[in-house]
Amino acid sequence: MSDEQTTFNLDPKDMPDAWFNIIPSMVQAGMTPLPPLHPGTKEPIGPEALAPLFPEAIIMQEVSAEPWIDIPGEVIDIYKLWRPSPLYRATRLEKALNTPAKIFFKYEGVSPAGSHKPNTAVAQAYYNKEAGVKKLSTETGAGQWGSSVAMAAAFFGMEALVFMVKASFNQKPYRRMFMETFGATCLSSPTDTTDAGRGILAANPDTTGSLGIAISEAIEVAAKNPDTNYVIGSVLNHVLLHQTIIGLETQKQMEMAGVQPDVIVGCVGGGSNFAGLCYPFMGDKLAGKLDARFVAAEPSACPTLTKGKFAYDFGDTSMLTPLLPMYTLGHDFVPAPVHSGGLRYHGDAPSLSMLVHEGHMEAKAYTQNSIFEAAVQFSRTQGIIPGPEPAHAIRAAIDEAIAAREAGEEKVILFGLSGHGLLDMAAYDDYNNGLLPEFEFSPEDEAEALTHLPEASIPG
Repeated sequence: MSDEQTTFNLDPKDMPDAWFNIIPSMVQAGMTPLPPLHPGTKEPIGPEALAPLFPEAIIMQEVSAEPWIDIPGEVIDIYKLWRPSPLYRATRLEKALNTPAKIFFKYEGVSPAGSHKPNTAVAQAYYNKEAGVKKLSTETGAGQWGSSVAMAAAFFGMEALVFMVKASFNQKPYRRMFMETFGATCLSSPTDTTDAGRGILAANPDTTGSLGIAISEAIEVAAKNPDTNYVIGSVLNHVLLHQTIIGLETQKQMEMAGVQPDVIVGCVGGGSNFAGLCYPFMGDKLAGKLDARFVAAEPSACPTLTKGKFAYDFGDTSMLTPLLPMYTLGHDFVPAPVHSGGLRYHGDAPSLSMLVHEGHMEAKAYTQNSIFEAAVQFSRTQGIIPGPEPAHAIRAAIDEAIAAREAGEEKVILFGLSGHGLLDMAAYDDYNNGLLPEFEFSPEDEAEALTHLPEASIPG
């Protein structure tokens, strides 16, 4: 019987009371964040351009140069429903892999919505409520973000309208039911309720939808209704900022374990969950205090970081957003309907994209069946069924542990388990019965996806 500690829990009083902003650390390390551009003039835009969609407090966080942003007391009170979240050491997985590596994972599936998404949903709902907003409009892929917005809106007595990507709407009916139980309205996107949706349906009535399309619909509703604001689940600076409570807690828990990570792994769609885990550690790396590798894991069917172009592009399909500097597959790219709906996004967060572009992070892409293979192995050793999205991180962490075994190296691997898979059992059923389709991003896909980028690009 092993007496090694496998669970590391913080006392609630030790929960961080401020979020960490990576931007000052990037600037000090010699990186100059690129501004969003006006799609017409191609000139940098100021904070006022975001006012039709976001409250002032959110806009100020989006452009902040302060390294720390205080977490409001009301937000902390709600965080305490599930935070601090646990850090586990996966000793049973280590044994199954016969690896000398130590594998740790930060588990965000303990939140009421089952993922990391409430960390920013609650914060955004709070700031909108303070600004007098009555209704929130948003998109969701796999449904974790929509579920979190529905919950946060209910906590603050607000309405929520969620445009759920059609492929996931059909694959994950229990997510829709979850949102509706909290009082939200959930629609299959594209819909015939918006100009953006009607245009997409006219051009392709059988489309499986995409996050870019759903974002267009949600933004349109917010822009046309003065009592409604838009909330976003990833990509923008303020969202990644709110998620850093994950990594800040993890730093304290790794200290409890007496180790520092050599490799930090996370799944990436827009980038919020991986940034939330790794940005506090990345701040240490950029300051020369930590020597670690950072691995972003994404689906090979939507390989934004590994096959995309670092350029200015729209964040949505209907070109309603400013131009953002990011790795992109093209704003009108519609990914194959993989079960990892939260990773089916054509772009990535500008700050995370720059860190990859400057060589501070690396990216790897994995096929759908390979990530479910890893998820099943993890389930059978650690007892947690992961969501399809974090299964990418598990695949990458297992590969790192196998590499450590083959090299005879004692590495410390840390990965983020950003959510559970208890509402994804149809996907596991397909995998277990050999029915899970495989999707690859072909050279033809690459050529087509990148042909419609705006003229504004990033030299080099």
